[in-house]
Amino acid sequence: MESAHLGSADGDADVAAAPLSVAGERPLELVTLQYPPYQYQEGAGVKGFVVDIVREVFSRMGRTVHVSIYPWGRSLAMVETGQADAIFTLYKTPEREARLDYSRQALMPQAMSLFVLQDSTIRFDGRLGQLSGYRFGVVRSVSYGAVFDTAARQGLIRIAETAASGEQNMEKLVARRFDILVSNRLGAWDIIRRQHVEGLVRELQPPVERIPSYIAFARKPDLAGVRDRFDAELEGMKRDGSYARLVSAADP
Repeated sequence: MESAHLGSADGDADVAAAPLSVAGERPLELVTLQYPPYQYQEGAGVKGFVVDIVREVFSRMGRTVHVSIYPWGRSLAMVETGQADAIFTLYKTPEREARLDYSRQALMPQAMSLFVLQDSTIRFDGRLGQLSGYRFGVVRSVSYGAVFDTAARQGLIRIAETAASGEQNMEKLVARRFDILVSNRLGAWDIIRRQHVEGLVRELQPPVERIPSYIAFARKPDLAGVRDRFDAELEGMKRDGSYARLVSAADP
């Protein structure tokens, strides 16, 4: 889910702990959004397990990077106009692929899951149509992937409540304002832990959909070959187990 938890940490940057860049290579400017636990501002630094993955890839490439968090729309505009060199984590669309140079390797698959109260009798077998009798809660202006968005648009499910944020949406679920919350899985679990409602909420299985998200580079002459090197190092991390270790740190 790209558009949730839009941050307000404009201008704050973090320098990755990477080896010295090859002589003549400037530090790369990366932008992202406030989206815990994937990436988030904490004090003067940018943290998150996806940030750790990105840093490690560039470290293996011998490149220094600065990571900055901005509202999502601003981050997109910065990389599309060349003010920034790359952006993560974002979904692929034909419009964006025309303007940005996407990695071939998926940076992070994002699962869209359903959450209910612990005492709920609701069950899910992967078919949203079977849940037509229940009330759903969503966050305003957020896409939950093609499967859920299409079901909502076609009226197969009923959106009963719209919240301003993921945190507010979770509070409404706990208050029984609706029956089922839909959310990016790890984003929801981060909110559950911060609100201390682990004993009140449970996740339904299976996920509604798994959506790959990527890093994408600005179409700038001096970035030629950077994407291919990034793909090669990310693939290497997936092979040697270091990628899985970093991802597992965020698993509920």
